[in-house]
Amino acid sequence: MMQLLATASLKTKYGTFTETLFYDGQKEVITLHMGDLNDAEQVYCRLHSSCIYGHYFNSLECDCQEQMDSAMAQIAEAGKGIVVLLDQEGKGNGHLALMKSKAFKAKGMKQGAAYVAAGYQEEARDFKPAAKALLHFKMQSVALDSENKHKRAALLEEGLLLV
Repeated sequence: MMQLLATASLKTKYGTFTETLFYDGQKEVITLHMGDLNDAEQVYCRLHSSCIYGHYFNSLECDCQEQMDSAMAQIAEAGKGIVVLLDQEGKGNGHLALMKSKAFKAKGMKQGAAYVAAGYQEEARDFKPAAKALLHFKMQSVALDSENKHKRAALLEEGLLLV
């Protein structure tokens, strides 16, 4: 069960967002949204996993911060949208997996294949907590900014309509 813990406004370089903090019994789930989402259709939505390299270390080896910036800019331009931030570093495998996968990625492997070569899962993230947080906003439909089949499946399984 997803529990709402707090809501507050957050001023960013893209404008003022509403931050909502949820707890799923194991981890916190954070959403940032702009605009009235209740009954809204085709709401831009990004599911975004934490990334130590991109968000804290400004690594040039990763585009996570660019993806977050792009999502927030799109939301600000449209005046409506939502980002769900999940604490799932290294596609859910953790930071050690990310570090160990770097040698394989340097050989030209894509990130998922590099995780497998390093002994981890290609995709270990759980997107159901994100879907449950999104249900709180009672949107009619979501325009998911991703082709990730795991993200899409989790949202559909929880009853969200994707467009």
